[in-house]
Amino acid sequence: MIGLLVGGGILLILILWYISANNKLVALKNNRENAFADIDVQLKQRHDLIPQLMGAVKGYMDHESGVLTRVTEARSRAMGASGVNDKIAAEKELGAAMSAFQIQIEAYPDLKANSNFMQLQHEISDIENKLAAVRRFFNSATKEYNNAVESIPSNIVASIKKYTVQPMFDLGDAGRAQMDVAPEVKF
Repeated sequence: MIGLLVGGGILLILILWYISANNKLVALKNNRENAFADIDVQLKQRHDLIPQLMGAVKGYMDHESGVLTRVTEARSRAMGASGVNDKIAAEKELGAAMSAFQIQIEAYPDLKANSNFMQLQHEISDIENKLAAVRRFFNSATKEYNNAVESIPSNIVASIKKYTVQPMFDLGDAGRAQMDVAPEVKF
């Protein structure tokens, strides 16, 4: 009888531990998804501003159509990406295209003096700063989730639930330094 009570008590403790670990993992997973939703809001604003910026620049840069095409195509892929990992990859590509675009803009002093262009540049700069902040929050949420997925004993529940380590919103070695700095607006 005592053995049955001890066994029942141990089983109850294991069940309560499983429920607690599962709830923690679910909360961390949902926190990560919520953090990416914040990124999605900023990316939507960025995607909406890019065509306006391209339109303002097009007249000045007709012979640089390759750069404009690359940005436009990268934007389309970024907008069509589904899932966190696909969006991260597409945004890396868009970031690289926008970097090439920024380099080309430097060659056009008249464009940089255009007030419409300057306003769009300011808005893009603001969004890039916000994106950097929400990427940091997303990566922090991802780190917490990944730590729970890999740590003992919650990794037992994670493997049962098929939770796996998730990628950070990493821009790669080449884009990391440049993308964490807002585009420079010169007068």
